[in-house]
Amino acid sequence: MASEYHRGDMDISEQVATFNLFNGLTKWGSLAIASMLLLLVLWFCTPAGFLAGFISAVVMFGLGVVFLREKPAADH
Repeated sequence: MASEYHRGDMDISEQVATFNLFNGLTKWGSLAIASMLLLLVLWFCTPAGFLAGFISAVVMFGLGVVFLREKPAADH
């Protein structure tokens, strides 16, 4: 029975898809939480107010999208 096992023959496409989904949700969820946290801290904990917090959160979210998006794979 043990001799019938061949390392590397199993289809792992579902595991790869789950791994990529988890990483994507972690990445984008962290960006959303960080932007919301920035908004709330500036709004309630400083005299800057809502407008400054909102603008800062939008800028942070925009920069996060630019830096965290998927890069095209390099063709070798």
